Amino acid sequence: MEVKAIARNLRISVRKARPIARRVQGLKLADALAVADFSPLKAARFLASALRSAAANAKNNNNLDPETLTVKKAVFDEGTRMKRYWCGARGSAKPIQKKLSHLTVVLTNE
Repeated sequence: MEVKAIARNLRISVRKARPIARRVQGLKLADALAVADFSPLKAARFLASALRSAAANAKNNNNLDPETLTVKKAVFDEGTRMKRYWCGARGSAKPIQKKLSHLTVVLTNE
């Protein structure tokens, strides 16, 4: 059985977040949480939160034991972009795009 948790509009670019997501795929939930908790990356905080949410979903909605779960998929996808402007020379404006991302975590007990 698969259990999913989604975190949307996270204030981090996918390029910075994807390496930590790749690192936890295929690990047991406890090991994945250990990797995320002890990583200094900002994306690791988002990943740990989503892993805990998926474990809570598994326990409360499907009566699964969190100790038997493994991370089947952890993916950071591109979200929308916040469009902002930075002051330029002679009164001009320079566009800036602040990137957001969506995180999907799928746990399985198989």
